[in-house]
Amino acid sequence: MIDIDLLLTWGATYKKVQRDEIIFHEGGIASFYYQVVSGSVRWVSINEEGREFIQLMLEKGESFGELPLFDDGPYAATAIAQEDTVIIRLHKSNFLQLVKDNPDIHFAFTKLLAERMRFKFLTIRELAYYNPEHRISTLLNYFKKNSKHTCPNCKQVKLTRQQIADMTGLRVETVIRAMRHLHDKGELVIDKGKVYAS
Repeated sequence: MIDIDLLLTWGATYKKVQRDEIIFHEGGIASFYYQVVSGSVRWVSINEEGREFIQLMLEKGESFGELPLFDDGPYAATAIAQEDTVIIRLHKSNFLQLVKDNPDIHFAFTKLLAERMRFKFLTIRELAYYNPEHRISTLLNYFKKNSKHTCPNCKQVKLTRQQIADMTGLRVETVIRAMRHLHDKGELVIDKGKVYAS
């Protein structure tokens, strides 16, 4: 999102986080802008039983948790390292000044927030109205169209069935059955346990 050298110039620091380490909690006060340098982060809501609903899966170069930097609200979800990950973080006051001084970066954030809002509308519509097959098909098509979580060359989906379940509000068993039906209908390909978008 933001060039790492520029972030470092503004006082950003690197931080290593281990797999499943919490970076910040839902409801917490936002003090930093975060960006993934290597590894990946899942941004989740967690219910009373401890079940995660994945709001976003973030990869190298993507930012997360920026909404409360703009509106002074709390974090809307919990950020957890999906694997051993390196992030770079910039203090909120420095981030806001950086954005003020760089209109192109400000515009990029406006575009990013609009894209994420569009994804939320898509997700809410799917959860409210559609069956598991439709939810999964729509999610995978969205990722393929937007070059996220899908290999650009071979179209292999880079998400586990558990992650797909956590993004669609379904149980893993339901995801497995629905994906098998989608495979049988030719809407995706399952080969040796790997899933490919068609």
